[in-house]
Amino acid sequence: MEAGFIAAVEEARAGLAEGGIPIGSALVIDGRVVGRGHNRRVQQGSPILHGEMDALENAGRLPASAYRRATIYTTLSPCPMCTGAILLYEIPRVVVGENRTFIGAEDLLRANGVEVVVLDDPECVGMMESFIAANPDLWSEDIGEE
Repeated sequence: MEAGFIAAVEEARAGLAEGGIPIGSALVIDGRVVGRGHNRRVQQGSPILHGEMDALENAGRLPASAYRRATIYTTLSPCPMCTGAILLYEIPRVVVGENRTFIGAEDLLRANGVEVVVLDDPECVGMMESFIAANPDLWSEDIGEE
């Protein structure tokens, strides 16, 4: 298993343990994890702190050329907001843990030349299925639904 994906899953577990939504992410550049994070909307009272956004934030400021060599790992298919950040920074590859519980803007990523790899990882599916069943209102809020 790739280090970036392992880090993303660890972050999802951490988010769940904190009482948040179990979605984790890691940004990898030249084979090295440079930023990792998890959905902290609940913990921080934030409307935008999804896993991918947290990982990008924790990577800090980087030159544009660094993002263009990056892969972002995420335990769940990226929503339109996170997809926008991926496209803005021209990150060429996204590795998704699962997209059974939620399919984000994968088609938009692909239409813009981003390689999208879906692992269909059983742990990622299980974490999200359990979370959504136990917290349907919180999940709806996270993806902008009523």
